[in-house]
Amino acid sequence: MLLAGFFFALMNISVKLVSHLPTMEVVLFRSIVSLIASYIILKKQNIPVLGNNKKLLIARGIAGCLGLVGSFYTLQNIPLASAVTINYTAPLFTTILGIFMVKQKVKSIQFLFFGMAIAGVLMMKGFDTRISNLDLMIGLLSALFAAFAYNIIAKIKTSEHPLVIIFYFPLITIPFAGIYTIFNWQMPQGIDWIYLLFVGILTQCAQYYMTLSYQTANLSKVSSLTYLGVVYALGIGFFFFEESYNMYALFGIGLIMLAILFNLRVKT
Repeated sequence: MLLAGFFFALMNISVKLVSHLPTMEVVLFRSIVSLIASYIILKKQNIPVLGNNKKLLIARGIAGCLGLVGSFYTLQNIPLASAVTINYTAPLFTTILGIFMVKQKVKSIQFLFFGMAIAGVLMMKGFDTRISNLDLMIGLLSALFAAFAYNIIAKIKTSEHPLVIIFYFPLITIPFAGIYTIFNWQMPQGIDWIYLLFVGILTQCAQYYMTLSYQTANLSKVSSLTYLGVVYALGIGFFFFEESYNMYALFGIGLIMLAILFNLRVKT
């Protein structure tokens, strides 16, 4: 999950760098790279690409598709820190849905730790008036669909290879994004092609490690680790974009780290 968070942070930056392109077009390129990479590796390892639990795999693909579109929309249309913050409400939804979908045992104290983490994220970014009600709604719906996808992954557990689960993601997404892109195509220019390739490669790496994590570990614990993605983003912003952070932001980082450590120590 730590590796997944790091790759997702780099992917967020790549998506932000192509904000001038339609969201669906970026989603399409990301999905094409993922489909090709997953198919080649599965065939090379002689693993059936369509898996066993087709209904759940299709449901995961649909939920993941809707979550991805909403996530990319927020990354492109609102400030990066705000977009990442909204996207990272997914672990909270994941834990709540996990109680009903996979009968995940969650102690009440863990909700306090999730609250601490969310408070830390909000403290880091501050209250951003540049986010419209529509942007907020799309971002939260994106997080909710992502939570559905994560719980389906946990429900499948080890009966499916991680790359089979990932394969269904672009399999569902490409037709959905492709139809829209045909009628709203905007030609990428120059370095845009490199950024789009990075979006696909980085997301593929992140999805693989995230899927592996959700398959083999306690849902509520690994989902809390995704908050480290915010810390990754802050670090990259500081070293590569010369972004500075005030004491509230630093306190927020500390609050998130404490929440993660406390949550990891809870025995469920």
